Amino acid sequence: MMVWRGNGLHVLNERPYRITRGDLFYIRAEDKHSYTSVNDLVLQNIIYCPERLKLNVNWQAMIPGFQGAQWHPHWRLGSMGMNQARQVINQLEHESNGRDPLANEMAELLFGQLVMTLKRHRYATDDLPATSRETLLDKLITALANSLECPFALDAFCQQEQCSERVLRQQFRAQTGMTINQYLRQVRICHAQYLLQHSPLMISEISMQCGFEDSNYFSVVFTRETGMTPSQWRHLSNQSD
Repeated sequence: MMVWRGNGLHVLNERPYRITRGDLFYIRAEDKHSYTSVNDLVLQNIIYCPERLKLNVNWQAMIPGFQGAQWHPHWRLGSMGMNQARQVINQLEHESNGRDPLANEMAELLFGQLVMTLKRHRYATDDLPATSRETLLDKLITALANSLECPFALDAFCQQEQCSERVLRQQFRAQTGMTINQYLRQVRICHAQYLLQHSPLMISEISMQCGFEDSNYFSVVFTRETGMTPSQWRHLSNQSD
């Protein structure tokens, strides 16, 4: 699954992810996932049947989670990777609807090309390669992912990248449907939800790990974003387990 623009909340196996332009997920048949709180969200699902793949390709090395391969579901794609993937997907859609004798073979070839394109261009959400020629927006989203525990200074980022803060704010909102502060706050809240459900840390410790120095302020923001207090969220999550 690839996100082209907009934003939303993607819940994968009970873990929430705030998704926006460039997010890439590999979802297995046994996974449970859903979307909520969407805002102009445009995404692409590529559905395939593993047992019908005939090409002599090491699919397990290309697709995380393929038939028992190591699974890491969440990645990022930069602008260059998104553009190349979109071109292949357009061709794949055409061949998938084709009726000529070679349509299925062409579709599988294009699927293989897409899988390799994604492997070539994907990167960990908080680790944009140093040699990358990606856009400022890609670099900004990676920098935000690295700021879960510490303050993020947009002015320092813009000074380092020699860009206009006003223009970058406009570009971010146009592509994601959110302000930079809204995105960072919601990414932190998603991380807090995960820690509340899967760690024994105290709420005050979780607030620190999610960039909130004041646990009372963290509780106020968490309640506003989720509709329940951190304690209520933890209790409800433990009950569902």
